[in-house]
Amino acid sequence: MTRRWALPLALAVMAQAPAPDTWLPKQTAEIVMLDKIRAQPTTLTVRSGQQSSFGSLTLAVRSCLARPPDMAQNSAAFLDVTDGRGSVPAFHGWLLSNTPSVSQYEHPLYDVRLVTCK
Repeated sequence: MTRRWALPLALAVMAQAPAPDTWLPKQTAEIVMLDKIRAQPTTLTVRSGQQSSFGSLTLAVRSCLARPPDMAQNSAAFLDVTDGRGSVPAFHGWLLSNTPSVSQYEHPLYDVRLVTCK
């Protein structure tokens, strides 16, 4: 037996609920660069749409997003990372602040980690 009211009721409830994957655009990414040879971290602040250099690396922030205040805090940035020496493949992808091991750029000399998007 089909209930005619079940589908419209479900659609009305879903239309009122906030989307679970809500991200807010932000202007700047705060990135920690670790020089593995010197064991020295450096914090870079890069605006979305701009690039910055660190050692032989060039980092371009394409997008920076953060969760709204009423959700668990997390940030995500889409980066293009290239090595001027050309010995290491480039990285094009998302970095997440809460789970850096999920998507990370593996480089023999540097670690790249997203701290937050502001």
